[in-house]
Amino acid sequence: MLAPRLRHRIKIESITATRDQWGGVIETWGTFLDNVPAEVVPLSGREFIAAQAEQAGVTARITIRDLPSLTEAMRIVFDGEKYNIKTILPDPTARRHLTLMVEKGVRYE
Repeated sequence: MLAPRLRHRIKIESITATRDQWGGVIETWGTFLDNVPAEVVPLSGREFIAAQAEQAGVTARITIRDLPSLTEAMRIVFDGEKYNIKTILPDPTARRHLTLMVEKGVRYE
């Protein structure tokens, strides 16, 4: 049913916190799931001013199979670009897929 639409491959990353030798906390992005089938649809682009330089931001919709452990604290990597998850919309009928509203831009690196 969803298989023909899920032609892209994404990576889902989550933040992992570790302590350095002095007790400080170091947060790094690590792979949560790799090679996840998805449909990625860019929705809009906008230009804005950040740090006195013109930047571009993009919102997109990503559809994946249902993944109960996915949270908005994670991020998506698609085609080398990093997208922050803004909202997770569940399938209202059968819990077969999730729709992720994502955004990328200068502050998401």
